[in-house]
Amino acid sequence: MPCATIVSAPSYATPFSFTSSSTSSSSTSKLLTKQRWKPWPKPLIDSKSMNFHRKGVVRSAISIEKETPETERPETFLRGGDEALSSPSSSVRARFEKMIREAQDSVCNALEAADGGAKFKEDVWSRPGGGGGISRVLQDGAVWEKAGVNVSVVYGVMPPDAYRAAKAAASPDQKPGPIPFFAAGISSVLHPKNPFAPTLHFNYRYFETDAPKDAPGAPRQWWFGGGTDLTPAYIFEEDVKHFHATQKRACDKFDPTFYPRFKKWCDDYFYIKHRGERRGLGGIFFDDLNDYDQEMLLSFATECANSVIPAYIPIIEKRKDLPFTEHQKAWQQLRRGRYVEFNLVYDRGTTFGLKTGGRIESILVSLPLTARWEYDHKPEEGSEEWKLLDACINPREWV
Repeated sequence: MPCATIVSAPSYATPFSFTSSSTSSSSTSKLLTKQRWKPWPKPLIDSKSMNFHRKGVVRSAISIEKETPETERPETFLRGGDEALSSPSSSVRARFEKMIREAQDSVCNALEAADGGAKFKEDVWSRPGGGGGISRVLQDGAVWEKAGVNVSVVYGVMPPDAYRAAKAAASPDQKPGPIPFFAAGISSVLHPKNPFAPTLHFNYRYFETDAPKDAPGAPRQWWFGGGTDLTPAYIFEEDVKHFHATQKRACDKFDPTFYPRFKKWCDDYFYIKHRGERRGLGGIFFDDLNDYDQEMLLSFATECANSVIPAYIPIIEKRKDLPFTEHQKAWQQLRRGRYVEFNLVYDRGTTFGLKTGGRIESILVSLPLTARWEYDHKPEEGSEEWKLLDACINPREWV
């Protein structure tokens, strides 16, 4: 959507909304039994589809200008002629950019402190027509295998297929032309080394489209999206309850219906259809949110972003130094494989970033440094690994 995802150069592009059916009524033991392999009904890639994608790359390359490396961080990535700059105190664009850049600083400082030595590598980039971003990655630290925290402020023109990827409510029957857009966001994926320390993803974004008057299928509009979710390899119930309780407190400050609604949305979004399981143990997720006051939603996104450190760092401090076995490390790597599958196959943010010519290093920063696939792997029933998989197949209420 990120890290989608903002896992992407448009850092807003990490999870976007998605609806899927649940498998909660199926028993875990049935889903974990060996299944017959079925051949694909037709090749996954053929010459026609390859030609289509080649054309798509050409189209997307003109959607967002190529980035230019910068040696210093600018005060703002907003365009000089942007009307938002005429009144920064009342501009949602300017205040959202300020929020995500402050959140990036605070999260990176907390991650470096937890690691105890490693530092983030930073890339600053801009685009000639306005916009840019700051990508930070910490790799091969004492605690973090790979941690990415990106912000971006992006102007561009979406081809119609990218609009449908960005907008959950877009109808496949709508045929809009190229759509001018603005987007800003922060996205982060944090992969610790210790298999008892969970992976975390968070992403908060603000999006505007500005279609020509009377253009079909894509009117001028704005929306907020985002979420924070936890992906452990092993379940420590007190950790998961602490994480979900922190998300609930942030939501309850604004609307008591937010947490149950966004928790279910998260469970549904991070569903790996071809596996019949969720990527992890959830959290909150929302998208296309514009049916509340804009000021309230800006405050809500800010509260959620500020809740990342208290929700996550206490868990890392408890788990980062626990001893583990090769078997436990291998299981973590298998779960990382699920992470890769979801992000590359289903995540709408990743799709959007690729279709709009986003910065590839930022789009793929969500992927772990290492992952593992074993043929027909099934954890032993009743084992700690099986308990994690059971919770991914049958989502639980943690608070």
